[in-house]
Amino acid sequence: MADTRNADLTFGATDYLVYMAAMNTTSPTGLTDPATPWVNLGWVTTDGGLLKIEDESKDIDAAGSLEPIRTLLTKSTKSLQVTFLEGLNPLVRSLYDNVPVASLQPTDGVASYSLPDKPDDLRYAFIFDTMDGEKRIRLYMPNGKVTERGDEQPQTEDVMPVQMTFKFYKGSSAAAVKRTIDYGNVDVSAFFPAQGG
Repeated sequence: MADTRNADLTFGATDYLVYMAAMNTTSPTGLTDPATPWVNLGWVTTDGGLLKIEDESKDIDAAGSLEPIRTLLTKSTKSLQVTFLEGLNPLVRSLYDNVPVASLQPTDGVASYSLPDKPDDLRYAFIFDTMDGEKRIRLYMPNGKVTERGDEQPQTEDVMPVQMTFKFYKGSSAAAVKRTIDYGNVDVSAFFPAQGG
C-alpha cells in the first residue's frame, strides 16, 4: 500500500463554537454558521470540547469454552464536555442551573430565579463546530441535555468558568450524534481507490 501520510490531515482547532436550539431542530445544510433558530453559547476555553464514546458489552460464557462464546453490545453512551467562559450568558446559565432560559430574562436589569429542588429534564439540539483553516468538523446532536456540572468558583484571578458535560440521545428522526467533515482543499482520494475493472 502506498504511503498516504499527509501533514495536512492533522487537525488543530483554531476555533470551537457551540450552538443550541429546540430539541430535534434539524441540522443546517452544509457547514456554514447556523442561522436562526440556532444560537451561539459564547466563548469557550482553548481546551475546546472533549467527546467521549463509551461502549459497554456483556460476555456470554458457556460450558465447554474457556473464552466467551459471544459478546453483546449493551450500551453506547456519547457525551461531550465543554468549559464556557461567559459565566453570565443566559443560555449557559440556564443549562448550568437547569432552568428554562426565560427564567433569566431581567426585569430592570436583574434576573432572579430558584434553582430546582428536583432536576428538570430540559433537552435541546446542539451543534459543536471546530475549525482549522478551511477544514471543519461538525457534530450535530438532536437530543441532548446537561448531565454533569463542574464546580462553580467565582474568583479574582480569572473569569468564572462554567463546565458542563452533555449527554446525547437519539432524536425523533436522527442518530444521537452525526459527524460532518469538510477536508478543505486536502486531497483524500488515495484513501478511496477506484472500484471495478
